[in-house]
Amino acid sequence: MNPSRPALATPPRYAPADEAQSALYARVTWRLIPLLFLCYVAAYLDRVNVGFAKLQMLQDLHFSETVYGLGAGIFFIGYFIFEVPSNIILHKVGARLWIVRVMITWAVISACMMFTKTPTVFYILRFLLGLAEAGLFPGVILYLTYWYPSERRGKIIALFMTGIPISGVIGGPLSGWILHSMGGVSGLAGWQWLFLIEAIPSFVLGVVVILMLDRGIEQAKWLTDDEKRTLIANVAADASGTTSHSFKDGFTRPMVWALCVIYLFFIMGLYGVSFWLPTLIKGSGVKDPLTIGLLTTLPYAAAAISMIVVGRSSDARRERRWHVAVPGLIGTAGWVVAVAAGSSNVTLAMIGLTVATMGVMTTLCQFWCLPTAILAGAAAATGVAVVNSFGNLAGFVSPYVIGWIIDKTHSTDLGVYTLAACLTIGGLLVLALPKRLVNR
Repeated sequence: MNPSRPALATPPRYAPADEAQSALYARVTWRLIPLLFLCYVAAYLDRVNVGFAKLQMLQDLHFSETVYGLGAGIFFIGYFIFEVPSNIILHKVGARLWIVRVMITWAVISACMMFTKTPTVFYILRFLLGLAEAGLFPGVILYLTYWYPSERRGKIIALFMTGIPISGVIGGPLSGWILHSMGGVSGLAGWQWLFLIEAIPSFVLGVVVILMLDRGIEQAKWLTDDEKRTLIANVAADASGTTSHSFKDGFTRPMVWALCVIYLFFIMGLYGVSFWLPTLIKGSGVKDPLTIGLLTTLPYAAAAISMIVVGRSSDARRERRWHVAVPGLIGTAGWVVAVAAGSSNVTLAMIGLTVATMGVMTTLCQFWCLPTAILAGAAAATGVAVVNSFGNLAGFVSPYVIGWIIDKTHSTDLGVYTLAACLTIGGLLVLALPKRLVNR
């Protein structure tokens, strides 16, 4: 049995308005979320900084858009292969040790990206990076279910997942500055410095995790015994409302596979933003890498605010489906506006890209309230990993297809319309889910 979920008699579910418990959960949040948030910022930065490196890397190495798209996407093949095994191991050995393993290995591999010379080396390193990072995101989502009942997860998952847009807020200007200023220093190109410098935070945070992160509630020395009992009782009461608890349930429940398909469509939209936002901004008429980096902060900053606001609304109303679907449809409208504006109106194009980024990011963070509402225990360990790994195959498909479309049409328009269509389909499929199962 997982140490964070001891066997207890099922107590009455807590009242969310209880001030003492709200204060207790605030302490838990301040203890856990800042560190996990920083880890995810570092992880996401190392995953997608290739989008900025592309601005110089392709010309230096004579790579085509298709080669770049395949290299950017092949990350997710390695991610897919090791995702479920990684989450099962985390469930058995604990979050602290496994997250450290994840972060140290991906930091080393990310730094090695600076040695890329040929498409083959590019593909191999991106594949290995996917293997190394597999398990961090679903592992953290699983870890949060050990601490928070479903009523509180909308806001908490949103806070954690703001690491995606914040990595853009931080990484955009940083990456732009590195490309702008570091080229030629010690004989290295700007894109080589980018991979090296941005790998360092991941390594440092891996060391911090081993010192700061508790395996579960019972091991938290900063909680009193009464506080531990309260937290454990709330999680146990919440888990009693789910019907799927075994490893097998995480693989075999039809709802899990329905969520896989929905998530795949949403991930198409996410990696359109992550891998192509610098290119789309450049296509709108902005040329300087530093300026592009600064402009990427606008969509990401707006998305971070949107994620938190919608997360609070989702928890307060105990409603999940519309809080997932509506932001996705709004994101679709943003993509269409961005394409319509093109290079003729940079301001309108940026507004469209900002709205699209807000919609995509908000939809994704609210999506993760769905699988954790129907799965618990070992089923959550496997089910969350299955959904994340299957859905992230779109991370392979999306950049490769868009790169191929750009090479063939010499335009990003058709690729962006494809992303918009995927967000629309995903949003409509969410509304088809049974309300009684997911609105928890």
